[in-house]
Amino acid sequence: MEFSLNEERFVETMQAQAEIGGTANGGLHRLALSDEDAAVRNWFYERMDRAGLEIRIDEFGNMFGRREGKRDAEPVLIGSHLDSQPYGGIYDGALGTIAALEFVRELDDRGIETERPVEIVNWTNEEGSRFQPTLQGSGVWAGALDIEEQYAATDEDGTPVEAELERIGYKGDHPAEPAADYDSYLELHIEQGPFLEANGKDVGVVTGIVGLTWGEFTFYGEANHSGATPMHHREDAMVAAADLVTQVRRIPGQLGERTVGTVGSVDVEPDSINVIPEEVSVTYGFRDPDAETLREAERRVRREAAAAAEREDVAVEHENRADATPVAFDDRCVTAVQRAADDRGYDSMEVFSGGVHDATHAAEVCDTGMVFAVSEGGKSHTEAEYTDWDDCYSAGDTLAGAALALADDGL
Repeated sequence: MEFSLNEERFVETMQAQAEIGGTANGGLHRLALSDEDAAVRNWFYERMDRAGLEIRIDEFGNMFGRREGKRDAEPVLIGSHLDSQPYGGIYDGALGTIAALEFVRELDDRGIETERPVEIVNWTNEEGSRFQPTLQGSGVWAGALDIEEQYAATDEDGTPVEAELERIGYKGDHPAEPAADYDSYLELHIEQGPFLEANGKDVGVVTGIVGLTWGEFTFYGEANHSGATPMHHREDAMVAAADLVTQVRRIPGQLGERTVGTVGSVDVEPDSINVIPEEVSVTYGFRDPDAETLREAERRVRREAAAAAEREDVAVEHENRADATPVAFDDRCVTAVQRAADDRGYDSMEVFSGGVHDATHAAEVCDTGMVFAVSEGGKSHTEAEYTDWDDCYSAGDTLAGAALALADDGL
């Protein structure tokens, strides 16, 4: 059966969601559980309702819409997330959620009844920018994160997740756990990297996701006058932190081609030009497809932090922020994506995801696969993020073909 999404409606729906929390520079500022997130959730709820889906909201705000199949069988789940990074792009996450919605709309338009039920999902707080950790909603759903601990997580203003779920009206009644034994999960996302564009490909067939380790070191020195204190009398927390920043940059080069490391945030107290810093916190993150490489990166960064603290005669504390094990996707779902791309004439290649996605946790529950769309310039988590509408559609159409095959027991 020939089956493709309605391209005009697909683009219009993507453009409509991008207006909710849209920025003057064409990006998106729609942080998890913010007013903008509440608005896009209401918009998405209304469209799921119009599509005749059976809607449920779980205790952690994950939104599901179910379309029944011919048989009471294990459902196929598809979707992504609608929250964004601070001043991020309009495609990250939203592309996969909109593609899922357009898939069930197209089924309705064509009067197709799938063998298996199909469910679409919008996960809560995938980004982990306002509340940590990342992949929060899918992590609770999959049982990888404790719901009470995640309810208590706060943003920088001290506002807890649970309070914000209640405030925006999305602390649902359904348990935050799989409502069924799912057959499979598919997710569409922009690549957020340069490989598809560099190789002139239309679509990425994702074979797995890197693991990550996130943490924070806090160095404790002594505040003192920046002019009157001799250099050999200083206990400068900033110098120790700066040493660590350079090591996070260097460690990946010692470990492997796919290892990356980033210091994304530095907090300084008392943050004055005229005072020796007393307390400095540094976040770090490493990612790699190999779990042992991540463990080695973690060992090395802890060793470097201790050495930096000793050199500057300051104290140091460590906090673990998040861990995610590398994931290899199931052959069945990878094959479904590959066949869908081939059947539609899209030039594809296998890729391994350098970013983590909700599919990381979904893979703990059922067979899982992903589709990547081209990211021009490899840019993401910025307003400059861009994917051509043709490339958005090619990836969305591939997702639809793979989802239909799985929902009809074609694989």
